[in-house]
Amino acid sequence: MTVPASSHTQSEDLLELDSELPFRFSEYAVEDYVVLLVFWLLAVNVFAQFFSRFVLGDSIGWTEEMARYLLIGVGFLGGAMAVRRNSHIAMEFLYRYMSARSERVTVAVVDLVRIWFFATLAWLCFALAQRTHSYMTSVDVPKSVIYYVAAAGLVLMTLRALQRALFDWRQRANGGVSTGLIQAAENKETLR
Repeated sequence: MTVPASSHTQSEDLLELDSELPFRFSEYAVEDYVVLLVFWLLAVNVFAQFFSRFVLGDSIGWTEEMARYLLIGVGFLGGAMAVRRNSHIAMEFLYRYMSARSERVTVAVVDLVRIWFFATLAWLCFALAQRTHSYMTSVDVPKSVIYYVAAAGLVLMTLRALQRALFDWRQRANGGVSTGLIQAAENKETLR
């Protein structure tokens, strides 16, 4: 049974459009490549754990703990990537029913709260890293390294949130479209 071409949803059309666009290094930032590296270290680590446990019959002891810590690194460093792309979950549906003025005020407040939140968490995480003196259970590495990686991810999130807010505020001041995901969908539609 064949499916008519008109039954494609908008998300399928956007996925097809994404797959047709050429790869450009300029679309990616330093944190994207760092996250990719940490992700592949995680993948190799988990494969080593699987291989040693199910093929060799004797699990490597440190792989489970390292997988946990590498996943934490991917999460916090990947958060900066999501802030830069403005792809964190947001309640953008409500913006459609607000007046233009109340939307601008709400978006500005949300941007300021987001910057404050990330900066506060970065400061707290850095303070916690300085107070942590214990070592990992199976590897002779201080646990503070994990907190420093999380703090670095939160600092990057703060900087990217500040960059995103300034970009959005400038765009709105020049009469541009405001909210992120709606704007991203509209921009992809104009690429056709």
